[in-house]
Amino acid sequence: MSDTPFGFGLPPEEPEDGDDGKKKGGQGGEQGPANPFGFGSGAGGPAGAGGADNPFAAMFGSLNPNDLGAAFQQLGQMLSYEGGPVNWDMAKDIARQTVARGTADGTKDESVGPADRAAVQEAVRLADLWLDGVTSLPSGSGAAVAWSRAEWVEATLPVWKDLVDPVAERVGSAMGDVLPEEMQAMAGPLLGMMRSMGGAMFGTQIGQALGVLAGEVVGSTDIGLPLGPAGKAALLPVNIAALGSGLGVPKDEVRLYLALREAAHQRLFSHVPWLRSHLFGAVEGYARGIKVDTAKLEDAVGQLDPTHPEQLQEALQQGMFQPEDTPEQKAALARLETALALVEGWVDAVVHAAAKPHLPSADALRETLRRRRASGGPAEQTFATLIGLELRPRRLRDASRLWASLTDARGVDGRDGLWEHPDMLPTAEDLDDPDGFVHREQLDFSELDKMLGEAAGGEERAEGSDDRDDRKDDERGDGEK
Repeated sequence: MSDTPFGFGLPPEEPEDGDDGKKKGGQGGEQGPANPFGFGSGAGGPAGAGGADNPFAAMFGSLNPNDLGAAFQQLGQMLSYEGGPVNWDMAKDIARQTVARGTADGTKDESVGPADRAAVQEAVRLADLWLDGVTSLPSGSGAAVAWSRAEWVEATLPVWKDLVDPVAERVGSAMGDVLPEEMQAMAGPLLGMMRSMGGAMFGTQIGQALGVLAGEVVGSTDIGLPLGPAGKAALLPVNIAALGSGLGVPKDEVRLYLALREAAHQRLFSHVPWLRSHLFGAVEGYARGIKVDTAKLEDAVGQLDPTHPEQLQEALQQGMFQPEDTPEQKAALARLETALALVEGWVDAVVHAAAKPHLPSADALRETLRRRRASGGPAEQTFATLIGLELRPRRLRDASRLWASLTDARGVDGRDGLWEHPDMLPTAEDLDDPDGFVHREQLDFSELDKMLGEAAGGEERAEGSDDRDDRKDDERGDGEK
């Protein structure tokens, strides 16, 4: 066990004689009272930057002696947590603290004023009007809202919970499995503490990633999944302004183009009823094939010192997940990447068709958003490390070309009709040979459904006829008696 209480670092030594004590440990005497347990970001460092070395820095920030009671109360709450695999209350608190600190470029979150709300509502209304001419899917935006970064965190947290919990649950189970069987029976309290700490560490990491991501996204569908409430198109004015600041494009054009993307996503998710479960099923199918690196986890658990919880934090940061190299896992990854590419490719093609006649900067904005979506950001990489998954449409351009070719060959109705059934959608192989798919004869599922319905009706009529015959036989039998 370390002599360092809770692993936070010892307070600086008190000066024994005037200023001489300032030189000990390289710390000035004036810094001691302000930060007696080594919390905070360090001199000259950005806020929260100390989180990698001190997992509690993001939670507590820069402390003074009056904050110590609250700090240790929060530590007690962390160790006494008995919920699911992720401490989501902690994740939300840390995400909001991260948002409050602002982004690396110095942009701060701010409440959305009436002017920005009106501008977003007008942009979404106009976007839906333009989209009516390029897609057969009707509007899916029952409401248009403008969110601050903090509001984005609150609104999207339930969906992140669905995405992260299954993988975090596997880590929680693996933490117990790596202990020898003879120790597991005696290690009940230790396992409970480890799970509490694991939930807290996951909550800390997820909260930090969500807080950073909130500073990057411009709407509720940026990652290709519907993160917000159904039928609610959402844009973040402060992030739209930050994105457009270096593009040399009028702010109204940037807002309109992003409103087109958000409104197009909403149409797809609202009027293709199976799509949401299809995408989340693809994510879950891929996650099932992710294995925990038990060797790395064993090493972390074997060296785990309750006074040094940052060891588990470091293990999480390094990533403990590896996709299994099996045909099933490769197929799951292909399904997920294809599904994301088809959604983003359709949105890209439809938005370009809607924007091109109206926005002079449509081509430049399209390329900017394509590159931004393909490269991702630091928060996306954090999620990839934590849950072993990159939500990135690697074949966006291929899918966009395929949807554009389908529009030319079959028209808007023929293109959008493919969303009627998942089996009608292009596959990964079709993205390699778009011309072959475009000119291939497609199955008419409406006719198939009609045939199945008629067959079912015929069976019901036959059963009804048999029942009538049975009744007549019974009646004749009673008459003979």
